[in-house]
Amino acid sequence: MIGVPVDAWYIWLGLSLASAALVGIGATLPTAPPPAAADTADTVDRTAATAHPATAEHPLDARAIRVGPRRLGLRNDAGTTHATFAFGPVTPAVGSRGLRAVLRGAPPESRFDSGEALCAAGADARQQPSKWRPVDGPLIVRHVVWEGCDVTLVG
Repeated sequence: MIGVPVDAWYIWLGLSLASAALVGIGATLPTAPPPAAADTADTVDRTAATAHPATAEHPLDARAIRVGPRRLGLRNDAGTTHATFAFGPVTPAVGSRGLRAVLRGAPPESRFDSGEALCAAGADARQQPSKWRPVDGPLIVRHVVWEGCDVTLVG
């Protein structure tokens, strides 16, 4: 009879430690899913695929974004996801004030002398290495067709 209470004590202690470990593991799990990079890339593709000028916005559930000419990455506390564009290359509008202004709605002729200058700025932007940048609003996509230049800006 003396062995029964001692054995019960060890079982109780073992179950308590196991429960505490499970609570600790559960507390470290992410509370939100990773960002949806494929949905974001679909918005870019739909805008890039049109033959006419178009603009789209996509809300982001990420803390950081990396846009390249052929793919994008999204990152939040739950993880990082990537997606490839079906229609590309697209132009990340991060290195040039003129490209950022056109992305946000400025007429291309107000920032560039010609369609050739717009295409040259786009080509330069596509050559820059993509970097993680903090998200400060929705993703904006603008497909611009002007004086022979056909470019899809993303930012």
